Amino acid sequence: MSKLIGTQAIIKCLQEEGVDLVFGYPGGAVIELYDELCKSSIRHILVRHEQGAVHAADGYSRVSGKTGVAILTSGPGATNGVTAIATAYCDSIPLVVLTGQVPRALIGNDAFQEVDIVGITRPCTKHNYLVNDPKELVNTLREAFYIASSGRPGPVLVDLPKDVMASLVPYPDKKPVSMRTYQPTVKPHARQIEKTCKELVKAKRPVLYVGGGVILSEGSEELTKLARRLNIPVTMTLMGLGGFPGTDPLSLGMLGMHGSYAANMSVAKSDLLIAVGSRFDDRVTGRLDAFAPHAKIIHVDIDPTSISKNVKVDIPIVADCKEALSAINCCLDKATDFKEEDVHAMHQPWVEEVQEWDRKHPLFYSEEADIIKPQYVIEMLNKLTGGEAIITTEVGQNQMWTAQFYKFNHPRRLLTSGGLGTMGYGLPAAIGAQMAYPDATVIDVAGDGSIQMNIQELATAKECGAKVKIAILNNNYLGMVRQWQELFYNRHYASTVMEVTPDFVALAAAYGAVGLRAKTKSEVEPVIKEALATDNTVIMDFAISREEGVFPMVPAGKATTEMLLV
Repeated sequence: MSKLIGTQAIIKCLQEEGVDLVFGYPGGAVIELYDELCKSSIRHILVRHEQGAVHAADGYSRVSGKTGVAILTSGPGATNGVTAIATAYCDSIPLVVLTGQVPRALIGNDAFQEVDIVGITRPCTKHNYLVNDPKELVNTLREAFYIASSGRPGPVLVDLPKDVMASLVPYPDKKPVSMRTYQPTVKPHARQIEKTCKELVKAKRPVLYVGGGVILSEGSEELTKLARRLNIPVTMTLMGLGGFPGTDPLSLGMLGMHGSYAANMSVAKSDLLIAVGSRFDDRVTGRLDAFAPHAKIIHVDIDPTSISKNVKVDIPIVADCKEALSAINCCLDKATDFKEEDVHAMHQPWVEEVQEWDRKHPLFYSEEADIIKPQYVIEMLNKLTGGEAIITTEVGQNQMWTAQFYKFNHPRRLLTSGGLGTMGYGLPAAIGAQMAYPDATVIDVAGDGSIQMNIQELATAKECGAKVKIAILNNNYLGMVRQWQELFYNRHYASTVMEVTPDFVALAAAYGAVGLRAKTKSEVEPVIKEALATDNTVIMDFAISREEGVFPMVPAGKATTEMLLV
């Protein structure tokens, strides 16, 4: 068995796992690791804030399907990354976050830049480690990558004391990781699949309710095959958008608080709801006692703790989504007691009813002279990119308008903070996505409030050559909170007016990027075209209608059928 210095072993482990790009910010506790890193073939992206490093690794992971890696120093370096780690945890994104730690002899002594990052992140990581024994360093790193990417994915943090990284450590030969206490169920139970198929072919009003698990499992193809062969309408969560083609006639778009009328009504009227890779989040269900009241519910998820956690289900299937969907399709292939064309025809009246709801109550916004409506900006982005761009978002109205009006036909094209709702996510995530696909068009749709959370990462974008395009929907408000204050607090706009907002065009120039501005509707298309044709990082500042709202909207505590349409 060979031996290496700890820092050398870490770099070799990363290379062994196929890592060729990491994001981070150096400091005293990781200075030797950085010294070793710069001797390797691994590219390092220097961010301007540790939160940006983890968000960028997250964006890289979401778009590529690989495990993202971030390196943070001890103390405040590690704690600055916590929000981004929690963001990845809520959305089941595989990350390995390496944090520096003070030498073992100083742990617990309130040493300079010491913090118990393992204790702090225990609730928001899939697993975490403090490497106390140099002999366990390599095996710990290998386990970290295995845990992060298998089962229900998630972030794993490895805390590395400085003296452990400086020690001579054994480097055992690589073997498949096997953990007695961690064995996720991947294959579905055959009997549950048979039950599911029987329900599918006899249901008259079925709906597929699809979440991010379909995308994470690479199960979009199997899902699309199932929906089309049995003629079943499909609605998606925010995290599931792109899991089924958004322009397909069977697509109902997003459901829930800001979902389409057709999506919410179809769930309410369905007799069979097939939930795949979703977790019945409160933003989806609304009032629980009124959610899918007439439906039998089938729930496919790799995480057994998610099944029947919020909504009681009739047929639970603990499995990888792709494996389960493939098994359902195979079961239907082998079935001799039904004809596919008959089931397809049986579901057609239901499909027509759902599509009629969509025709009567489409996603809608009113035109006002030459005022810029944010929905129009998103529609124009969709048109001018052919729906093929990688889109990241911040959080708030900008996020919901994007979900409603950009049609995602492919998985891994929408990168957004769904579970935690983290403002400041979009720009660093866009940088991570651009690093994964340098030739792709990557656009961050932002609000004037949220973009300022991590605006410093413009320097990162410029330094690493990430030519991302940033579309700021600028209304001088914290828009989503303002909308709630308008509707439910008598327009008492408490601390939501952004009285001082930067000149984003001048700010772009200060970072060496390009700034463009549109003040009227007629300027929107030329600005987007110029941005897309510009070989640089670009900020597009759109002065939108100030008090435009996101509709439909389900008020808190209401059923999803009780939508405010305007």
